Amino acid sequence: MEPQETLAMVQGQAEIWQHMFSFVDSMALKCAVELRIADIIYSHSGPITLSQIASGIDSSSPDIPYLARIMRSLVRKNIFTEHHHPVEGGGETLYGLTQMSKWLLHEAELSLVPMVIMQNHPLLLAPWHCLGQIIKEGGTAFNKAHGYEVWDFALKNPDFNNIFNDAMACTAKIMMRVIVAGYKDGFGSMGSLVDVGGGTGGMIAEIVKAHPHIKGINFDLPHVVATAPLHEGVSHVGGDMFDVIPNADAIFMKWVLHDWSDEHCIKILKNCRKAIQQKSGKVIIVDIVVEKDSNDLFDEIRMAFDLLMMVHTTGGKERTELEWKKLLEEAGFTRYKIIKIPTIPSIIEAYLE
Repeated sequence: MEPQETLAMVQGQAEIWQHMFSFVDSMALKCAVELRIADIIYSHSGPITLSQIASGIDSSSPDIPYLARIMRSLVRKNIFTEHHHPVEGGGETLYGLTQMSKWLLHEAELSLVPMVIMQNHPLLLAPWHCLGQIIKEGGTAFNKAHGYEVWDFALKNPDFNNIFNDAMACTAKIMMRVIVAGYKDGFGSMGSLVDVGGGTGGMIAEIVKAHPHIKGINFDLPHVVATAPLHEGVSHVGGDMFDVIPNADAIFMKWVLHDWSDEHCIKILKNCRKAIQQKSGKVIIVDIVVEKDSNDLFDEIRMAFDLLMMVHTTGGKERTELEWKKLLEEAGFTRYKIIKIPTIPSIIEAYLE
């Protein structure tokens, strides 16, 4: 074997090892969130020692050597910083926050903690072990792992339902900032807006807050809106988007259609058409648009989301522009416009005329 070929084989082997153990990164991340390491460092207003981190952990006897090894891994991934602080008789290592670990603060207004908790929960990891099975047999991975589809499972398990709702609410907050900035005057001309699949109403509440002239309606399944807090200018309505959607000037849907098959999406979009009260109305879809040769910050995440939909939903997927165009046309929307924003999804405006 030529030296160049040998080197390529070794590189290939190393990369397979890396992929094989990529779950270690997410488990270490979950550990950091569970132990509230970012919060402990943040509470000291600056870098702190390992023993200071240990003293902030909710335990009477934390294992310091284990903690040191977790911190070494998290520092290597740039989740925390590490630098040596010389003191008399030696020195000590101080650990600090990075731009990444600031997203792991439990009480921060913008935080990814609930999403880290949900995506790494054993209940949501189990279906990933069924990927090969669904390729061989069809069906849905979540159902094969748990005996229910994800929405039915949430209905029967209040604790899981709360974890799911918290994760959706945290992403709604993050997306809202980007959407309001990137969409500019998109909400300006409407008097009423329904957020279909709006969860506990965080998204529509932020839209109404930024545009007080809008009458906001948060629409989701009854067991979801049952846990929703009161939001000024927003009414909660329980129902099923496959049956009927409340009337409004415009419809808003964030990360809803990617959960469903084309047939289901067409049914939802047709119900949106029926719900729009004026011909100048529109549907505002916040969802991923897959681009084959794109190379921006969120590309890898978009591809991961496509497999996530395959594992956790019934026929859900991420779509290319061509696939979106086909869906919208079949549902009776004659025009659309894609607005790119600096986050995972894009904004797709669909018009009746």
